[in-house]
Amino acid sequence: MSSATRPALAALGLAAGLLLAGCGGDADATAEGHDHGGASAPATVEGGDDSGYAGLHLADPYQKPEFTLTDSAGAPFDFADRTGTGPTLLFFGYTNCPDVCPTTMADVALALRKVDPAVAAETSVVFVTTDPARDTPAVLGAYLDQFDADLATQFTGLTGDQAQVDQAQLAAGVPLAEDMGQTHSSLLLLYGTDGEADVAFDAGNTGADIAHDLALVAAG
Repeated sequence: MSSATRPALAALGLAAGLLLAGCGGDADATAEGHDHGGASAPATVEGGDDSGYAGLHLADPYQKPEFTLTDSAGAPFDFADRTGTGPTLLFFGYTNCPDVCPTTMADVALALRKVDPAVAAETSVVFVTTDPARDTPAVLGAYLDQFDADLATQFTGLTGDQAQVDQAQLAAGVPLAEDMGQTHSSLLLLYGTDGEADVAFDAGNTGADIAHDLALVAAG
């Protein structure tokens, strides 16, 4: 990864992109993130570029991870295999989160209502719990039903044992959750059918931003 000095805006985007969301806790909690290859170096976020994205442009695209967890029906879910036919939104959080997680899921639902229905129908939305001790398949299903009940696309909730959840985070290249899953990555990653995420979103982005970039990725 390049060590060249980035513009101030890029540095600001990088800090936001690697923020660990302290849900109901320390809002200033941060961590040195894993990059998209599972190494220890942080990802590079471009600011002020001409990518056309409304979200955080990832200068070095994240590669779609490979992991298998348990979905809300209690069945194995192979993430890479089951999400290859259209754009994919991936987020790590937990159902008892009072702020970042429900806001993010609500923004995703809003985005899917704003985009072309054909794009919404082919988009996969995957929520991986960072609190597997409490987030059973049934709990995840009930939680996500609050956001996707009127949508053509049903959100997928995934859980597993702690080691499996940790491995999924490492494979995705986000910081490992802390504090029993309550301090977790704030990044919502958007992958194209090429298996790469060129853009991500954090708490500074809106549903309109997600809709805008989802349309771009689907068209690409």
